Amino acid sequence: MKAIICNAYGPPEVLQLAELERPSPKEHEVLIKVHAATVTAGDVNVRGFTFVPPGFGLLPRLMFGLKKPKTPVLGTELAGVIEAVGSKVTNFQKGDQVFGHDSARFGAYAEYACRPAAGPLALKPSNLSFEEAASIPFGAGTALYFLRDRAKIRPGQKILIIGASGGVGAYAVQLARYYGADVTGVCSTGNMELVKSFGAAQVVDYTREDFTRNGQTYDFIFDTVVGKASFSRYKPSLSRNGRYIAVAGGPKEMFQMLWTSLASDKKVLFGTPTENAKDLAFLAQLAEQGHIKPFIDRRYPLEQAAEAHRYVDSGRKRGNVVLVVV
Repeated sequence: MKAIICNAYGPPEVLQLAELERPSPKEHEVLIKVHAATVTAGDVNVRGFTFVPPGFGLLPRLMFGLKKPKTPVLGTELAGVIEAVGSKVTNFQKGDQVFGHDSARFGAYAEYACRPAAGPLALKPSNLSFEEAASIPFGAGTALYFLRDRAKIRPGQKILIIGASGGVGAYAVQLARYYGADVTGVCSTGNMELVKSFGAAQVVDYTREDFTRNGQTYDFIFDTVVGKASFSRYKPSLSRNGRYIAVAGGPKEMFQMLWTSLASDKKVLFGTPTENAKDLAFLAQLAEQGHIKPFIDRRYPLEQAAEAHRYVDSGRKRGNVVLVVV
């Protein structure tokens, strides 16, 4: 099978097209014929540590491999058709159209990939293409975790979303709107209409306006921009008992979460998103009902994975970047 392999850390050029043996599913796994995969911030981090939050030091290399990635075929988010099932799989069958994201399981940059049947995998939304479905799990799942599970957002609350045109931010706008919040998005001039189309009632152009100086306050500030997180800067823009949601935070924000839980009425929320089939099924339902819709910025054939990584590295990605495998 065709696959993109990464046998060294470095720039996008380290990604190479190769022919590999097609995997076989174990008894609790399914074999998926991959139709589409995505290039997320997590993928470019594994290849070149592009968007690793400050303060993590050598931890990424300890996780992914000291000298090179432990798993040469990258990609955690995919959509496709089940080609075969393991002997003990009962919840899926051959021919099922599925989508999923498993941060502990790479291998999506290939024509075939194996995934645990009981893992974060669900039936594809019936109204979406494979490319659109592949774009949902990571971004929407991250936004769902922080908004529903950590912030417990409620109707009428005010939320400001920094990076509202990005892969997570775009879904955060849509999901916050679904939960009845009053949404303000922060983005550049060229993305303002796009963020409005996601459902933001107000949009701040950060190239022309500093929202910390406009006198507005919010119940939540949802920050997706890696390397620029600043609770101290944004704290005055939080209302009493407001929460700063450090989606792209690092060790500093982890410490601030502990400190503010004891010493401040304005607190930092930090955490690791959960990945499970139940949440994927819920997101599929929302997509089928029209509450969330993927936005695909660019599509690349699998063979141009290096070009896709180069574009994501630039930091100009809007929504999602997709690798078309079939």
